[in-house]
Order: sequence, then structure tokens, then C-alpha cells
Amino acid sequence: MSFTLHQGHAPLLISMPHLGTAIPAELHGTYVPRALATEDTDWHLDRLYDFVADLGASLLMPQVSRYVIDLNRPPDDAPMYPGASNTELCPTRFFNGDPLYQPGAEPDPAERLRRREAYWQPYHQALATELQRLQALHGHVLLWDAHSIRSQIPWLFEGRLPGLNLGTANGASADVTIEDALVQACAGQTAVSYVLNGRFKGGYITRRYGAPAQGVHAVQLEMCQDLYMQEHSPYAFDAARAAAIRPLLRTLLDTAMQSCAKLYD
Repeated sequence: MSFTLHQGHAPLLISMPHLGTAIPAELHGTYVPRALATEDTDWHLDRLYDFVADLGASLLMPQVSRYVIDLNRPPDDAPMYPGASNTELCPTRFFNGDPLYQPGAEPDPAERLRRREAYWQPYHQALATELQRLQALHGHVLLWDAHSIRSQIPWLFEGRLPGLNLGTANGASADVTIEDALVQACAGQTAVSYVLNGRFKGGYITRRYGAPAQGVHAVQLEMCQDLYMQEHSPYAFDAARAAAIRPLLRTLLDTAMQSCAKLYD
């Protein structure tokens, strides 16, 4: 199995599509040695979000690294952010633009298709099926797509990111009342900067599955890694920083769930 799904009972599914670090042994020789450290992973999100079982949430986590296939990209590999630097369905570059593969060893169309069938399709089938299960139980469901990233990556964006980057595909993936409630929750504190639909508006998962008119609301949270860990090797988890940000994360999830439920009272 290329992913783990913990099924909950609440109308909440949390997806962590870039948590995985596994690169199959047969592919190791195609990558530059540096790639095997999977530096662009969304490190430790499962540990940071260790409270989600208390919320009754379902949790979907892959094992495979985004360097093998990016589960948050469309199957046709269309760019998520036209005009900006983008990583592909089967990425060929690090986040600083350096090549991931040995010269000439990049995956060809047949290999990209194989990876899509082996890893991408099972993850998305599990995601869609779990959303359907939870919606059948409750009549509605909230999908929270959890991500993290280094606070400064010039190849991808200028300057420094806000600490919390909420995305709803410019309002297409979640009801405006959920957006408003999340912004108000962020505005109620001063320790962490935030933005709604800034540089990160939500990737394929948010855009594909968010369907407010059908009772499915999707929110992406891309957060800066320096809020809970060391951003550079060895990418160590920082328990003190995590303890400081975790209450706000829980507040955001509680707020989004409550706002979602009110739509169907």
C-alpha cells in the first residue's frame, strides 16, 4: 500500500499529500545523490497535527516522496500557477531549480504513466471514496489539505511567505462563510502572519474536490516550516515551536468545521 488512511467519524478529512519520503530502490540510481534526502518534503506534519484524532478526523498520508510523483498536481500535468515557477506531476527539479535527476535519466512518458497508475490513482481513489463516505454520514464534509514549506524559496516566490497561507482557489472550493471565519480566527492573534489566497491558493486537490454547491468544502493550508521545525538539514522537529503553533492550528480546524456545519443546520 502506497498510503495510509485512518478513518474517523467526523465530517473532516485531512490530506497530507507531500508528507511521504520513500523513493523506491530501483529508482535511486536515476536521481542525483542529494535527492535521496528528499529535502522538499512537508516534514513532520503528522506529528504537528497529532491532535486530529481527537477531532474525529480521517487522515490520509502517502508513503512515497513528491520527488517520485506529486499527488497535488493534475494528471495531465497542467501548471497550477501559470506564469510562475511550477513543479511537475513527476518533478524534475528541486525547489531551488537544480535538477533532481542524473542527465538523461528523467522519467519518460511511459514511466510517468506507470507512476501515475501506481501511486497517484490509488491516493486519489482513497481520497474521493473517503469524502463520499463522510458526506454520506453527515450530508457535508470539509477537506483540509495540509502542507508546509520553507519560508523563503526564491525560485518559487519572492521574499518571505506569511506564516499561514490559506487557499480556497479564490473562493471556488469553500463557502465564503468558512473563509471569513478562518480569516477572523487568524486576525484574533498577532504572533503569526497570514494571508488568504495569496501565492498559494490551493493545488489540484483543493481545486478538484472542493464543490461547495455539493456540500464538499476544501481548504489548503500551506504553512512556513520555521513555525514548527528546523527549515534546513537535518530538518529537525522543534517541539517548543510546535507547541506554540498547535493551538492556532486546532482553532482553525475547529472554526472551519463549525462554520461548515452551520451551513447545513
